[in-house]
Amino acid sequence: QVQLVESGGGLVQAGGSLRLSCAASGSIFSINTMGWYRQAPGKQRELVAAITSVGSTNYADSVKGRVTISRDNGKNTVYLQMNSLKPEDTGVYYCNFVTRSYSYWGQGTQVTVSS
Repeated sequence: QVQLVESGGGLVQAGGSLRLSCAASGSIFSINTMGWYRQAPGKQRELVAAITSVGSTNYADSVKGRVTISRDNGKNTVYLQMNSLKPEDTGVYYCNFVTRSYSYWGQGTQVTVSS
């Protein structure tokens, strides 16, 4: 059984930084895309950033220049480095791994940015 375990969330002041990690446990193969999504209270879940198996990246306009996504294929892990955080970055952050046959989700980690 595959599980995605996120870590690195927390409370930070505006302008601060956080690094989120998400590692897969269990047998998972050929991960195509790894991504991070977030959901703010009362809002729909939205894509923050994604990275393909060959390293192509995609970022939401709201985080471009402040966020970097990276992956370690040997460890089945994806990272999200977030700098210059803003209160509007507050939300629950979920990682997502997409293989040929399935889409896996983590349980979410809370990020709170205080002003």
